[in-house]
Formats: sequence, C-alpha cells, structure tokens
Amino acid sequence: MQKTLYLFASGRLRRKDNTVCLESENATKYFPVASLRDIFVFGELDLNKKLFEFMEEQEIVLHFFGYYGNYVGSFYPREHYNSGYVILRQAEHYLDGARRLELARRFVEGALANILQILRYYQNRGKELAGSIESISRLLEGSLPACGRVEELMAVEGNAREYYYESFNVILDKSPFTMPGRSKRPPTDPLNALISFGNSLIYAKILTEIYKTHLDPRIGYLHSTNFRRFTLNLDLAEIFKPVLADRVLFHLLGKKMLDLKDFEQQGGAYLLRERGRRLYVETLEEKLQSTFHHRRLRRNVSYQTLLRLELYKIQKHLMGEQPYKPFVSRW
Repeated sequence: MQKTLYLFASGRLRRKDNTVCLESENATKYFPVASLRDIFVFGELDLNKKLFEFMEEQEIVLHFFGYYGNYVGSFYPREHYNSGYVILRQAEHYLDGARRLELARRFVEGALANILQILRYYQNRGKELAGSIESISRLLEGSLPACGRVEELMAVEGNAREYYYESFNVILDKSPFTMPGRSKRPPTDPLNALISFGNSLIYAKILTEIYKTHLDPRIGYLHSTNFRRFTLNLDLAEIFKPVLADRVLFHLLGKKMLDLKDFEQQGGAYLLRERGRRLYVETLEEKLQSTFHHRRLRRNVSYQTLLRLELYKIQKHLMGEQPYKPFVSRW
C-alpha cells in the first residue's frame, strides 16, 4: 500500500539508488519509492534536478508548504495517464454553460449535505445547532436549485459556510478556541489557522489522486478555469473538507489534543507549530486509512480510496455513462 511522506525537517532531499534520501542535521533517512504516493514538504529542503527526474520517473507528486503551513505549490510530474479524449470532454462540459452549471451545482450540493451531516451529529450530542441547520437546509433545498449562474452557486456556498463557521463556537463551546469570522490570507486566529492548514492538505491530497486518473486538474467547474493552474481539486475539496479536514479538527480539539500553545503569532498571522502540524497529519492519515461500508459497492473502502472513486464518478459523468452524484457521508 502506498503512503504519503511528510517531511518537517530541514536539510537536503536527494535520490539514493531506488530510495529518497533525507539528510538533516540529526540523521540520514531513506524512504523506498515503491511505497510512496506523494511527498508533503514543510521544512526547508535543498533539492536538485536529479531528484525531480526521479520523481517524474516514479510518478510521485511533491507538495510544498510555506512557513505558515500554507500551500505554496506542487511538482506535478509529466502526465502519464492523461487522455486527450477525456480532456476534450472536460473542456466541452466547461464551455457549455448548462453542463458546467450542473456539475458545479453537484459540488455545492455535496458540500452542503456533508456540512449538515456534521451539524446533525453534534446536534444529536446536545449542541444547540437547530438554527444553523435550518438556515443551511433552506439554502440547499431552496436557493441552490434556483441558481442560474455559477456565481450564484458560489454565493450560496459562501453563505452556507458562514452559518457553518458560526456554529463552530457552539460545537467548541468548552474549548479556548473561538471563531470570530473566517480569515484566510493570513489566518488571524488559531482556529482559522487550523482550518486553513487542513483545507490545504485536502487540496493537495485530491491533486495527487487526480494525477492517477485521466482527468486534467486545470479544468474545474465551480472554480473558474483560468490562468490558475489547478481548479478541479478545489471543486472536489468542497465535498471532502467537512468529511475529512473538519472532522479531524473537531476530534483534535474535542479530545484536547491541541491547545493554544501549539500556535504562534507572527505579526497579524497565526500559524500551527510543528508539533501541531505533525499531530494533525497523523490524525488525518488515520482517517484516510480508516474504512467504512460503501453502500453502492457493498464492501468496505478507505477514505483514501474514496477520493479516487469520486474522480472516477466525475469521469463517468463526462463520458455520458452515469450522472454524477456527490458522496454524502452518513457521518
């Protein structure tokens, strides 16, 4: 089974025979490439052309994160799986306004449905969330079907997330973390820093999975395709941020595994310290490798596999084989 390699140490990353070698002040470590799906780089690393050639050969994606834990960019190796026919169908669905709107609507439907699952879970555990649930349900069932433009869908999704993030203060009422409002670049409080860090990981995780399919990550539907390099991963992330990133966040804070000491302030920005980042990615990996019973497939699948399955569903939609329906978690 392939896995993700998370690198927090600073040093030099290079090829050594059929391994990736990390040389740092404290140690030299070797990682067999046969077991690697992708690499997440958080430390300050020196890399050379020979390493990138090796990554391309082995079809390993590298994702780079900045000092604040923010996503910086990816080394996306030469596409080995891209299909010209699939890319043409992607483009057709983007250029046709009605077909683009339909796919974009599905992404927002999935996002709002999964957000509601989170809120109902905590409502069943005594949290006063009826108002948030009612407001988001009204957007999902009333406003969303009436949207005639992608910009309107984005506005509905934005309004729903505003209600959702307000509910964080109810869910986390006995913790020192509060949500004064969503702030991204930079995050201006610890909770926003944690949200942004988790979302960045999900964007990168999905980008790696797209690389293993015939789809082109540059053609998205909810997020406009333009000079920005990748957008399809942002579309799909709307569905999976509640399922993965937010559930990890609530687990870590609910179990008091993180506290305010795991964050530091740099000017007007907050960032998650290394201990917190390590703990977050460990918990996320546990979640990704955990399994659940897939109703349609009638077997257990991992959440890591689920990401790939969702992309296959999008591909079938583009091919005209089966209309796309987003994954909605039971919890």
